[in-house]
Amino acid sequence: MIKKHIPNTITCGNLVSGCIATAFALQAKYELALTFIIVGAVFDFFDGFTARLLRVSSPIGKELDSLADDITFGFAPAAVLFSLLSEVSIPCSLPLVKDYFPYVAYLIAAFSALRLAKFNLDERQSTTFLGLPTPANALFWSALVVGGHDWLVAWPHSGLALTALALLSCWLLVSEVPMFALKFKHFGWRGNALRYGFIAVSAALLVAMGWTGFSLVIVCYVLVSLLNNLLSIRKN
Repeated sequence: MIKKHIPNTITCGNLVSGCIATAFALQAKYELALTFIIVGAVFDFFDGFTARLLRVSSPIGKELDSLADDITFGFAPAAVLFSLLSEVSIPCSLPLVKDYFPYVAYLIAAFSALRLAKFNLDERQSTTFLGLPTPANALFWSALVVGGHDWLVAWPHSGLALTALALLSCWLLVSEVPMFALKFKHFGWRGNALRYGFIAVSAALLVAMGWTGFSLVIVCYVLVSLLNNLLSIRKN
């Protein structure tokens, strides 16, 4: 049956998009890298949607999806950060440190793989997420570099700041911090107020700032998730 191969073909589109994004990232063509990460995210949405629609979900599809996601949402944003760290000031004059310092960026790829492996085995994440989803992390880094490239390169402390931020994002990827999911069981307001509010704020940020607004959208996503958790704890 041809239809059983359609979702996997879409997943491969995600993987190829991630490869193209990585190639552009390593050439410091950050806008094109962001574009293909977004294209990959679109493919990532539609492969699962198509599999459910056609009722052709399969174990190989699940494994292929994780492999594609680690390329597009793990390796590609790591390559974006690697290229940026190769441009910024490094707080050390030793040539060996300066040469190898940018490779810290690839921790993002490793922790993204850990996050995806955990997600595949964790049955608690059917309606919400535990930890930062890899597409959100990828959009944050690629949009941050596109929007803030010039001042990040000019700021003398950006090397340390970016490294600290990378370590924080790695921790968020594999943390047990609950994050709300944009999964609708119905489209009524009740029970979806948080989702609709977040979508409205995200749309406003993207209209105001273009694709680079994704970095602020992801920051808002993390902060709103934390606030929602605190309110739930107080309510209980």
